[in-house]
Amino acid sequence: MAEIIDMPKLSDTMTVGTLVKWLKKEGDAVKAGDMLAEVETDKATMELETFFTGTLLKIFAPAGSQIAIGAALCAVGKPGEVVTAPAPASPKASQGTAAAPTPAAVAPAPVAAPSPVAQPRDEPAVGPAKAGLTSAPAASGSERLHISPLARKIAANEKIDASRVTGTGPHGRIVKADVLAAAANPSLLKSASVVSGGGVPSPRGNTLSRSGPIQEDRTVPVSTMRGVIAKRMVESTTTIPYVYLDIEIDAEPLLATRAQLNTGLEKDGVKLSVNDFILKASAEALRRVPAVNCSWEGTHIRHHGAAHVAFAVALEDGLITPVVRDAHLKSIFQISTEVKALGKKAKDKKLAPTDYTGGTFCVSNLGMMGIPKFTAIINPPNAAILAVGTTVAKAVVKNGSVVAGQTMTMTLSCDHRVFDGAVGAQFLGALKDLLEKPALLLV
Repeated sequence: MAEIIDMPKLSDTMTVGTLVKWLKKEGDAVKAGDMLAEVETDKATMELETFFTGTLLKIFAPAGSQIAIGAALCAVGKPGEVVTAPAPASPKASQGTAAAPTPAAVAPAPVAAPSPVAQPRDEPAVGPAKAGLTSAPAASGSERLHISPLARKIAANEKIDASRVTGTGPHGRIVKADVLAAAANPSLLKSASVVSGGGVPSPRGNTLSRSGPIQEDRTVPVSTMRGVIAKRMVESTTTIPYVYLDIEIDAEPLLATRAQLNTGLEKDGVKLSVNDFILKASAEALRRVPAVNCSWEGTHIRHHGAAHVAFAVALEDGLITPVVRDAHLKSIFQISTEVKALGKKAKDKKLAPTDYTGGTFCVSNLGMMGIPKFTAIINPPNAAILAVGTTVAKAVVKNGSVVAGQTMTMTLSCDHRVFDGAVGAQFLGALKDLLEKPALLLV
């Protein structure tokens, strides 16, 4: 009997997924672990994996469709089996591409802008449906290339500039055949002047360009993820009464402790980041001021017994917040290891729903991008988010004398429905104490 593969649910708020492209066609032989299609969720573009071996008998949803959770996508079975399309699971399933995205939790500001990478295809599947999803890299850099993971990998192996390849897939997406054709016939590659908009090569080629447009004049449909971010951020800024609190921290003790630990433990592969200290300090500050570790639920305020600290990461088409669970129980070394693993999974778009849901507090760090100070938007249902700026060398007063110092500004965005400014100030005071006495984070 044929197995029906449905659209999996990958987050609590996801209701539809967009079928970007089929990687197999009807009649193809497939085996467990093969990738059948690319699906755009409210978080990322993912690859649909089959758990069944057989023949792809029937495709029920064409590329470009928005499919409701639980609706049938395709059938896999024995060659020659007759399969009919099952009744629609939800009236929300449509064959168009303009359906509105469904709100889902997103992050307000990035930690860093990761570069897309080729990804392995041996990740475990997630979700309750009969198929699993592993993520596919989205676009490439600020050029926002629409390219499949396999095509990207082939282009890298063949040392082909993917931005010069003409895509023939849906919406101009670059697929495997396009890259192979360009490898076999380099004359098919677009010239550098066309890629950069005319004139001399673009700044991305390390040369100046003062002629031609800065980019192609075009209109791009809003992706599901970008649409979700728009809705969630509008919801956050229009429904939450904000209080913003700043504090300046003496960063010298933190930087000195970090350098000492990294030097002393280098042989053990330890490399702590400033953000590792901030995540650990945030968890400990939540222990000292637990009123910040709460959520607004309309007629109730939920007090969370564990500090699940999220950190914002930029993806190509949006933002996501991997969560370090029970951060209050973990050492800074454990947090550092987990952050690196989650960060890699985020870059590879391989985060499972459990990796990015359930956070009770969020840290957004733009310090590595040179931003001295900013305010971040709360990611509901969290009641606060910490925005971290870069370390600034400046004159400071110590023991009555003006000396050279290094400071860091942090801004706490607070949901005034959940707690008042005085509570937020207590939290920042605890955070300052911990970061200016970083040895406290090691015990």
